Order: sequence, then structure tokens, then C-alpha cells
Amino acid sequence: MCPFAIYLHPVNEVLERLDDMKETNQKDFAGFIVDHNKGIRRVFLILLFISLLFTPFVNINYDLTKYLPASAPSKAAINKMEDTFGYPGTARLMLKDVTIYEANAIKQQLEKVEGVDRILWLDTTENVYESNSFMKYDDVSDYYKDNKAVMDITFVKGDSSKLTHKAIDKMEKIIGDRGYLVGSAPQNKFTEEEVSSQMNLILAIGVIFVFLVLLVTTSSWFEPVLFLSVIGTAIFINRGTNIFLNSISFITNNVSAVLQLAVSMDYSIFLLNAYKVEQKKEADKTIALKNALRTSIKTISASSLTTFVGFIVFVIMKFSMGFDLGIVLAKGIVCSIFSIVFFMPSLILSWMPIIEKTRHREFLPEFDKTSKFVNKISKGFFIFALVILIPSYMAQGMTNFMYGNDAVGAGEGTSLYEHSEEINKVFGRSNLNVILVPATSNVTEKALAEKLKSLDYVKSVTSLADTLPDGIPEKIIPSDTVSLLHKDGYARILVFTKTKGESKLAYSSANEIRQIVNEYYPNENYITGNTYATMDMEKILKEDYNKVNNLSLLGVFLVVAFSFKSVLLALLAMIPIEMAIFVNMSFSYIYGTKLAFIGYIVVSSIQLGATVDYAILSISNYRELRKRLNKKESAIKMTKFSMHSIITSGTILVICGYVVSFISKLPAIGQLGHLIGRGAIVSMAFVIFLLPALLMIFDGLLVKENKMLAAIKQKIGRK
Repeated sequence: MCPFAIYLHPVNEVLERLDDMKETNQKDFAGFIVDHNKGIRRVFLILLFISLLFTPFVNINYDLTKYLPASAPSKAAINKMEDTFGYPGTARLMLKDVTIYEANAIKQQLEKVEGVDRILWLDTTENVYESNSFMKYDDVSDYYKDNKAVMDITFVKGDSSKLTHKAIDKMEKIIGDRGYLVGSAPQNKFTEEEVSSQMNLILAIGVIFVFLVLLVTTSSWFEPVLFLSVIGTAIFINRGTNIFLNSISFITNNVSAVLQLAVSMDYSIFLLNAYKVEQKKEADKTIALKNALRTSIKTISASSLTTFVGFIVFVIMKFSMGFDLGIVLAKGIVCSIFSIVFFMPSLILSWMPIIEKTRHREFLPEFDKTSKFVNKISKGFFIFALVILIPSYMAQGMTNFMYGNDAVGAGEGTSLYEHSEEINKVFGRSNLNVILVPATSNVTEKALAEKLKSLDYVKSVTSLADTLPDGIPEKIIPSDTVSLLHKDGYARILVFTKTKGESKLAYSSANEIRQIVNEYYPNENYITGNTYATMDMEKILKEDYNKVNNLSLLGVFLVVAFSFKSVLLALLAMIPIEMAIFVNMSFSYIYGTKLAFIGYIVVSSIQLGATVDYAILSISNYRELRKRLNKKESAIKMTKFSMHSIITSGTILVICGYVVSFISKLPAIGQLGHLIGRGAIVSMAFVIFLLPALLMIFDGLLVKENKMLAAIKQKIGRK
């Protein structure tokens, strides 16, 4: 097998003079690693053991609002409310087959659960003990109809609080099978439990499928064990060292391991192949390994640099989830490189006899006929690419995106999603808006509450000033009750609207509520809730996308240009991958799929950084072949020599992506896996079928450039 790195001759040429200057140091470095391989192996095993101990204690965050910058209005409001009242988690309960009196009795039980702040229901505005003949059921239909009762619940702590999750468990025991408990707090709890249970399953299934791919694409039954042992060690060290971060997002935690597995496997394959080559020249296995390691270090580093750049750019995101995502993914690449360079040589020396004993024939073909077929249709594919270029670019920007917590909640097919839809069918939606204003005037506060209640989309308003009968002073109410809505000079007002958390109606409603609050409290007010946080996320993520996309493009372009010492070749390498990104994302628009925008940002950079190596490999092959063959023969041979590595690496990435997609029930994570898997397929297709045509079209310029570079190199050599 010939992985990508072995063909990065331009990088070796760029560094050739430096290599000559540092030859002694490099020999000493490679010699040190091989000579002390047993000691280094013990160090890695100790690091692995410590990392496994640390991993369960890594803090995982499930609340996207935590990543909003402090300057975002909704985040400022959340911080102020947490400092004053605490920021409440919310839930919604529908009881089935109950009378009004039974529902009220259950409500009273639920209100006694530790962690429950208040439950808003019919008894807030109506006397539920009236005779049925006096009850006006049309007036209470927002809370009770068809023998069903719906209640809005707020908790003392936030959605992700352990106290809130314990309260949900107790509430579910009380209601049993008589009702559905949904909303942001149960959704947060569901997400945490699903991620915890799914992550190890995703990694285990991913490893099994990658093992099967390696069995087919390598030449020994035991080689996959070697590769997975090395990369597995790197993955667990990376996971354990996440403890040094304050916390990582559940998205980062769920996809980082399989991505690390998918994108760094090639580096370990290269080192082993380099060792096999050196064995043919040198009988002493330690000397052969030193030579292989010496030639591998630069190439592995260069090959991994595009992926590293594609990941590390996430740290510049204003939405700070990008910071832990970028650090964890980039750190994973570094851990993989260190494991391959330092740990793998020891395993090679110990396991090579087993690898030799378990040799098998090559299963993949030589791709002679395939390469000729590719050459025949490459020009047609080039025309096809030109035709779809503008439509795919426009379509990928017209996809229907989601930005907030609704985008990462329980997906279709889960009980939580089905229960939520059932409640919405009967009672419509309920969305909490929390307002904090100075408690300077009960008259002004009550007027604001009355104004908000008059809005058609407002379901209920809870305000202390509005609840107090006229003329009754606040002092006669118990202080612990008052402190729920009035505290430290501020008044808290809870407004439930009949909207989704994220929709055009929700946005327009939120803006109107903000405008009304500003009229009554123009100098100081704080408003937040799911909708307000989502509006801020949308604004920030759109800005982040432009920065991340542009910087990743620039960074990868510079790495490739430096590798080839050619701006033209860097452009040719980028074109197929960028087109593949456009096409990958345009499918979501064509199928009418709503995408979590955070996934859109992540996949664009991952697809660029992880698959541009396919183009680098092909161009490197073409450049070498063109020195002795015409352009057509070079293009055919290029495809033949590159296909094996592209299929191996691409298939691993496809499998890892779709394993995440099929197993995860969380939309954001499932979509992320689907986009990564589909993106790898599209990238392979565009590199294999489009790049040969591009290289032949620009062959004249490439030949001139090669001659010019050769002349410069010769001139430098003379000096």
C-alpha cells in the first residue's frame, strides 16, 4: 500500500537543504527512539493508563448558550439572572385521561419535588373546585381539553443542573404512564444520557468497520491490529488530556474520537510501509527501522499539516464551542503523530514476526482498466463540474439552517420527540421568555404585564405585581415566595408564548416583546430565553462561518503551495475539494433538510482539511510521472497509483461518518456524521474524475513551472 505521504516529494525537496544541515541530529533522533523503544513504550502505556483514569472526569457541556460571548444580549441577560435569581430550566407536562381535580392533585404532588420552582396551570387563573356546571371549558382550553391537562414547569436550577435532572426523575415516577414530560430540561437530560451511551458504541462499531477495511486493503491479517493499537492509544490519550480544558461540548466529545481514527490512520500505514521498503535494503531490523523513521518524520508531519490547519481554525470562533472543538481535534492529530513516531516503532519491532507470518495476497486490484476509464470520462466530468458549479454554490447557501438548542435536541424516532409532537397537536407550543427589570414600581411592572398579556401569541404572564391584588402590600407575602419574582432590586417576569423556540414567528414575537419592554423600562432591562439565545447564535455563527471558512481556505492553500512550491498546483488541489464541499452541502437544500448550522461550519473545514490530501497525492504522482511520460499517460498512471490510497482513506472516513450518523439520535451529531461521510464520497469522486482533466488542461503551465523550478534548484546547487 502507498499512502498519501509517500508521494509528497515536493515537501522533501523544500526541506532538502535543511535536512543536509541537520542530518546528524536526525540520525540521533531516530536512533534514540529505536534504541530506547522499550522505555518509550512504558511511558506511553503509563500515559494511556493515566488518560483512561482522567477520561470519566472530563466535564461535558450540553448547553449551547454557555458558548455565547458575554457581549451577546441574551448571554448578558442570562448572567444577570443567574446572579440574581438563578436561570431556570423549563419543562412541559401533559397528563392524559384525567379530570381537572385529578390533574390538580398531581400538580400539587409535583410542586413538592425538590428542584421544582413553580408549575403554571389552570388553577393560576381559575377556581378548579367549581362545579362542572359552572366551569367554562372554552376559557380553559389552553390548559385542559379532551381529558388532558398541560402544565408549564420551571425549575430552581438550569436545564443542565444535576438537581433539575434528579427532579425530572422523581416527577416521572409520580406521573408514571399517565403523561408526557418534555421541554428543554428533559431534552438536556435526554441528550446527556444519549451521548454517554452512544459514544462508546459509535467508537466500537467504527473500529470494527475500519478493521474490516484494513483487512482488505493491507497485506497481513495482523497489520490492522498494529494500526488500531497505535491510533487507539492516541485517541485515549487525547480524550484523557481533555481534562485540562474547562469543559468540552457534547458535540466535540461525540465526534472527536472517530474523526481522529479516520483522518490519522494513513500516517501509521506510511511508517510501516517505509519500514518494509528499508528491510529490503538492510538486513538489520533496527537499522532498517531507524532509516524508515528518519524518512517518515518529515513526510508524516507535512501530510498531517493540512488536517491540523483545518481543525485549529475553529479556535477563532466567537461562539466559543469552536475553541474546544478546534483544540480537541487538533490535539488529536498531534497525539496521533507522537504515537506513530515514538510508540509505533516499539510495536513494529515486537510484532513484525507476527505480521510476517500472517501475510495474505492483495485483495484490491491494480486499477489498470479503472484508470483508463477515468481518463476517458474525465473531460466529460470537467464539463459536468462547470455546469453544476454555480447552481451548487448557490444551493449550499440556500439551505434551511437551524442555530439554537432546538437543532441539537431529540430527533425523530425518539420518545421525547414523539411526546413533544403529541402535546403540540393538542395544546400548541409553549416557549418561555424571561424578563428582568428594576423593581422600582409595581404600577409600571403591572402595566407591562397587562400589555404583554394582551398579545395574541402570549399564553401566560407571571409577575408579582400583576399577581398581587390592588392595594395589597408586598410585605404580607412570605419572603421566600416574594424572592422568586422580586430580589435584590429586580423583578422577574415569566412570559410563555405559543411559538416554537426557533421560527419566523418566534423571532418577530421576541422582537415585539423586546420593543414593549423597552417602552416601559428604557434605561435597564434584560430579556432572554430560547428564542433570544437562538437569535444571537444565528448572528454570531454566520460571522464565525465567514472567518473560519476564509481562514481554513487560506491556511490549507498556503500549506499546499509551500509543499509544491507552486501557487498553480495549490489552486488545482483546492478546486476539486471546494467543489465537493459545495455539492455535499447543496444536497441538503435539494432534499429540503434542515441543517444545524454549527455542523455546517464544522464539516466545511473538516472536509477541506481531511480530504485535500487526496488531491495532493494525485498531483504529486502526476508531477513525478510527467518527467518521463506525456500528459495523457501521466494522468492514467496517476489515477492507477493514487486509487488504492484514496479508496482506503476515503472509505475509512465514509464509514466513520456514517457510523455516527446511523447510531446517534441527536440531529446535530447525526447530521454531522452524515455530512462527513457524504463529503468523503463526493471528495473522492471529484479528485478521481475531475483532477485528471484539470491537470491535462493546465499541463503546459505546469511543465513550464517545473522547468523553471528545476533551473532555480540547479542554480542554487551550483552556489
